[in-house]
Amino acid sequence: MSKYHSKKIQADGQTFDSRKEYGRWCALRLMERSGEITDLRRQVKYVLIPAQYGPSTVGPRGGVKRGPLLERECAYIADFVYQRDGKTVVEDAKGVRTAAYKIKRKLMLERYGIRILET
Repeated sequence: MSKYHSKKIQADGQTFDSRKEYGRWCALRLMERSGEITDLRRQVKYVLIPAQYGPSTVGPRGGVKRGPLLERECAYIADFVYQRDGKTVVEDAKGVRTAAYKIKRKLMLERYGIRILET
């Protein structure tokens, strides 16, 4: 059990973070079958801030070697992404809106122009 009391669910050969997420997946699959939405995908990664490295160095044979990793990338992983009426919809089956999530939501809007649909 997570610190937010959600329980992982194994279904359809996949793992879902909560019953709420699994229920929404089932609803979206029905919508896809009926033609209301298309191209339904799960766990789609959006890089918000790429990894940052120190200065590159030139190796003994003249090749450039990337510098040391200073900061790992910051990414948002969308629960669901699909097409509806010709537009991409990014959806998150949200239980608790953590401080980290709120920042990532703002970065998604700033970087990609995408507002996350919270269900």
